[in-house]
Amino acid sequence: MTKQIDEAAVAHFAGRLAYETDPADVAADIGAGVTGWVLIDSRSRESWDQGHVPGAVHLPHREITERTAADVVPAGATVVTYCWGPGCNAATQAALAFARLGYPVKEMIGGFEYWVREGGPIETAAGVERRESDPLTAPRGVACAC
Repeated sequence: MTKQIDEAAVAHFAGRLAYETDPADVAADIGAGVTGWVLIDSRSRESWDQGHVPGAVHLPHREITERTAADVVPAGATVVTYCWGPGCNAATQAALAFARLGYPVKEMIGGFEYWVREGGPIETAAGVERRESDPLTAPRGVACAC
């Protein structure tokens, strides 16, 4: 019996992986010191102040212009956008804005919500803290390991 390859499914999932990343992969890249990319927090100032991914740049999606993008993204860098979580599309809107400006871009699926739920560090004006991971999203003491 020969298996039929569903080329449409292959193209669909390959396309998603080309333009999406997740909190575990972002954390791994940060931990490994991978360069050549910029993490953009596209949420409101109030949300940013409550906590954000350390090293992220705050640029709400409504404020992305050719000038603001050039101010925060080095030439040739890939942009990774995030917003609050799966129920928010600000990261998608930010990714679209950067794509329209010609930047290579990915969206961090799950957003800040899953960054926190997976135990990622949180930065505020008071400093950096780390909360215990949610055992429903990331087993305690173990990364996703996908």
